[in-house]
Amino acid sequence: MSERKYFGTDGIRGKVGESAINPEFVTKLGWAAGKVLAGRGTNKVLIGKDTRISGYMLESALEAGLSAAGINIGLLGPMPTPAIAYLTKTFRSEAGIVISASHNPFYDNGIKFFSADGFKLDDDIELAIEAELEKPMVCVASDKLGKATRINDAAGRYIEFCKGTFPSDLSLTGMKIVVDCAHGATYHIAPNVLRELGADVIEVGTSPNGLNINDKVGATSMQAITEKVLAEQADLGFALDGDGDRIMMVDHKGNVVDGDEIVYIIARDALKSGRLQGGGVVGTLMSNLGLEVALSKLSIPFARSKVGDRYVMEMLQDKGWNIGGESSGHVLNLSVASTGDGIVSGLQVLTSMLRAGMSLYELRRGMEKFPQTLINVRYSGGVSPLDALEVQTAVKAAEQDMGDEGRVLLRKSGTEPLIRVMVESHTDDMARKWAETIADAVRKVTAEQKIA
Repeated sequence: MSERKYFGTDGIRGKVGESAINPEFVTKLGWAAGKVLAGRGTNKVLIGKDTRISGYMLESALEAGLSAAGINIGLLGPMPTPAIAYLTKTFRSEAGIVISASHNPFYDNGIKFFSADGFKLDDDIELAIEAELEKPMVCVASDKLGKATRINDAAGRYIEFCKGTFPSDLSLTGMKIVVDCAHGATYHIAPNVLRELGADVIEVGTSPNGLNINDKVGATSMQAITEKVLAEQADLGFALDGDGDRIMMVDHKGNVVDGDEIVYIIARDALKSGRLQGGGVVGTLMSNLGLEVALSKLSIPFARSKVGDRYVMEMLQDKGWNIGGESSGHVLNLSVASTGDGIVSGLQVLTSMLRAGMSLYELRRGMEKFPQTLINVRYSGGVSPLDALEVQTAVKAAEQDMGDEGRVLLRKSGTEPLIRVMVESHTDDMARKWAETIADAVRKVTAEQKIA
């Protein structure tokens, strides 16, 4: 496969005004995507965005580029990433384009694409778009230019979709739920979904101003929602990220429930109701060992992919399974949605609670998380210390000492000259001891390389 110049594992992302996230490049990106997608059917592409102030600028740039390539555009306005995936499919569009940098601060933004079937674009289409980007931009004739229309009922359509994933014989009446939308794309969606299903909803992070997305709220900053759940004596809390594809939760005692625990709860319910397609669950290299142990007790096979929801999706499709996710809150259930969907995942947890007659606190206790220690060791690049004898010896000693009650993961950072040393064990002391031992071995090898 050819190397991508612009597309990463989750589209194109960066600081606004720098690198690729500027009006000139994004206009040409719209044109290049339009050239690749033209003539495939309806000749229509949907554009949605989160609540960042730069979304106005980038939306206009994409619209101009797509129109220049002869593509019609449907403008969705602020909408969660999974909503754009869903609407792309229901409108029979060639593609859906999301303008979002997910959980990043407001000054970042990004562009990612969904295909006509609601999944992320195939590699060959991304490479074809990159090839067009290298060519001069040529506008179609005036009578062939694309038109833009605003889809005013997009939010209502997606709210009904979310409600449709919740069993019609169940109700949230009598439940008090705190919802933190991170001042992001779900601000006008998530509270309405839960209210229309009967819940008493307390809102946090639902007043976006273009600059406050993910600012001390949402799935990456759990203090605000934890305090609100306890203060309101709520049954639980939902915390979504800026574009709504991730969820973290809080039980009524104020405990944070992460993506691993959410995956466990959803898989447990799917097993009991006979809906665990293919029988297995996918996590990542960073998924807590406690998830693997808890699933093993239910006789559910577990497999680990590389870190990133793209890789979780690939492994699910390869194995024919339908449930997977990351500890960060990306949760996939392909039987109900084609991508990670924070609102839908939360509704699945609520369904599990009501079917089991248990609180979130009680359900999460079925999985015991292993203590984890992570140490980052900086190295100067060049030869990786991971293959050094001293490091391998330390790893083997740790694995022999911990047996089935521990796990070691060493990996190079993809963005910095760091070796990440992660150890999980049944006790904090054991995890810390072996993480420090292995990190010391990495440091020693790195120091010796410098001297050499």
